[in-house]
Amino acid sequence: MQRLEERIEAARKAQDPKPRADEHYSGANLAWRMVIEMVAGLGIGFGIGYGLDSLFGTLPIFMVLFTMLGLAAGIKTMLSSAKEIEEKQAAEAAERDERD
Repeated sequence: MQRLEERIEAARKAQDPKPRADEHYSGANLAWRMVIEMVAGLGIGFGIGYGLDSLFGTLPIFMVLFTMLGLAAGIKTMLSSAKEIEEKQAAEAAERDERD
């Protein structure tokens, strides 16, 4: 019975998916991801505000307003990315501790 269990366990390990090498992100990649998220939020907010100001012929009130909203959205997205990365690192550390 023990040999059968060992063979079953070996077969399960053989079928487990191998971790992909490209799933590991360096610190620079993560930093660029956050910077891009921030700039994208600002750019989209600026574009919407500028478009509305041009459409309505107003002072740059919409541009300022939507740029600030874009900044807030970029910060929120950046913080959620940081939280996601932190959770992945904590899960990996817990998995390593279980193995030891």
